[in-house]
Amino acid sequence: MIIGRLRGEVAAVGLDHVLIDVNGVGYVALAGTRLLARLQTGDKITAHIETRVTESSITLFAFATDEERAWFVRLQDVPGVAGKSALAILDGLSPAEIMDAIALGDAGAFTRAKGIGKKLGERIVTELSGKAPPLGRFGKFEVAAVAGLASAQPASAATGARGEAVSALVNLGYTQGEAAKAVAIAAKDGAEDVGVLVKGALKELAR
Repeated sequence: MIIGRLRGEVAAVGLDHVLIDVNGVGYVALAGTRLLARLQTGDKITAHIETRVTESSITLFAFATDEERAWFVRLQDVPGVAGKSALAILDGLSPAEIMDAIALGDAGAFTRAKGIGKKLGERIVTELSGKAPPLGRFGKFEVAAVAGLASAQPASAATGARGEAVSALVNLGYTQGEAAKAVAIAAKDGAEDVGVLVKGALKELAR
């Protein structure tokens, strides 16, 4: 059985996991410190879940947004990045910051995460450079309904706008890598509107 989402009540919060009560059944899911710090016992939560099944165990990972879950999966495409390392990266960098670091070749950004050294940071940038951002489970991202986590919505909207801007530039004939880097530079000015990002990116590409 693969679990993709849980809706229930936070029964307990541990150092690296959350216990979610769903109609009397308790599910233990590993989670990053950023999410755990915002949760309290009794909170109503709809968490996006990534299920990992091995011969000896079933492990659940909980995320505030489907976008974070998708990046958790994508990061593990890189040799040397396991589940705990991917969680650590998502604790230190938002999806938008991950996109920017990859696009700009900023391997150092990943070393902010616990256990990520310089060589692994460089490998992440090399392996993921030029690739399109991951998609949501059903092709689009959903924001989880978690008490106190309304701040997750702007991040999702921001990366969605950047993704659309990159897609628009790719449709104009630029490579994924060129488009992503130009949009990342344009976003440094704080722009999060698709049209503004595309305009700024085109200026950068014309240089």
